Amino acid sequence: MVARLVKRAFKYRFYPTDAQAVELSRTFGCVRKVYNLALQARTEAWTLRRERVTYNATSAMLTGWKKTEDLAYLNEVSSVPLQQGLRHLQGAFSNFFAKRAGYPRFKSKRRSRASAEYTSSAFRFRDGRLSLAKMAQPLAIVWSRPLPQGATPSTVTVSRDQAGRWFVSILCEDTPVPMPAATTAVGIDAGITSLVTLSTGEKITNPRHERRDRRRLAKAQRALSRKTKGSNNRDKARVKVARVHARIADRRRDFLHQLTTRLVRENQTLVIEDLTVRNMVRNHTLARAISDASWTQLRSMLEYKADWYGRTVIAVNRWFPSSKQCSACGALRAGMPLSVRTWTCGCGATHDRDVNAAVNIRAAGLAVQACGDGVRPARAHARAGSGR
Repeated sequence: MVARLVKRAFKYRFYPTDAQAVELSRTFGCVRKVYNLALQARTEAWTLRRERVTYNATSAMLTGWKKTEDLAYLNEVSSVPLQQGLRHLQGAFSNFFAKRAGYPRFKSKRRSRASAEYTSSAFRFRDGRLSLAKMAQPLAIVWSRPLPQGATPSTVTVSRDQAGRWFVSILCEDTPVPMPAATTAVGIDAGITSLVTLSTGEKITNPRHERRDRRRLAKAQRALSRKTKGSNNRDKARVKVARVHARIADRRRDFLHQLTTRLVRENQTLVIEDLTVRNMVRNHTLARAISDASWTQLRSMLEYKADWYGRTVIAVNRWFPSSKQCSACGALRAGMPLSVRTWTCGCGATHDRDVNAAVNIRAAGLAVQACGDGVRPARAHARAGSGR
């Protein structure tokens, strides 16, 4: 396999000084303010005058806003994150007009992710030390793993999550080490009791991270509900709830990284179902368990890692009757409620429901690949997760 350059994000935790925390918090607020002002201006222009406002027009608006008395504080932070916020808004509108996403929404101080993006003109990276514009000291980053040898960061995104943790994501070009060519293909059936069942017969147990911390989460949420709105105690309780959610998300992400890396390493072709998770979570009985399984994140990781390492991901049609079809003779069963975990076909073959589905998914994917029609290539993710 020929090695090639890919854009890859490396995420690290850092611990800002008090002065840096104040400066970054001010920057986050200004980015959010500029984004909302530009969104309001573009919305009003279209609603009232049927005019489309471009990025260049919003950039000129930003210059004017800085000259007003009410928004003069925008001059106190670096202009680069403000311009990047306008570019992100332009990207959101492009996705909306292309029908890839809904209409852009205003950013909330409480619910939106606090972040700011710096391009190469607004940061300095030298000898493993990262310094941002308007800051005298470099960030105290915990380098949990090294950056690629000789890598030059193109953008740096600083963020703070709801639990109060600070992160920096460094985007740079990297050449993934090629994996040895494999000849195996595997069918993957996503489930709840078993997170995935492979066509080899192996079942990966669902860790159920949310369920394991459900009592702790419920206790923190009850404590939050008793606090007076707007009080300092409520803010402290909110952070405790956010920390439980962060713990669940971190453990889930780590498990999925290990699982997807293993699957991509061992198999040349990976066949999955093209599930519409957003429709499936409308089932209130299974919504919580489906969300905890995080099938969408699992698929995303499989696709971008396959793209990096020269593997193939094939998605079969979601209406393919993988569970109801006998993998031995091809006979189709009339119905198959979820309570049925094993069944016997008229040909005498006894099937485990999930293993049978995985075998059928693999066969359907290989058939599609042989015909050269319907194969879904892996998507390249420029900022995919922690870049594992």
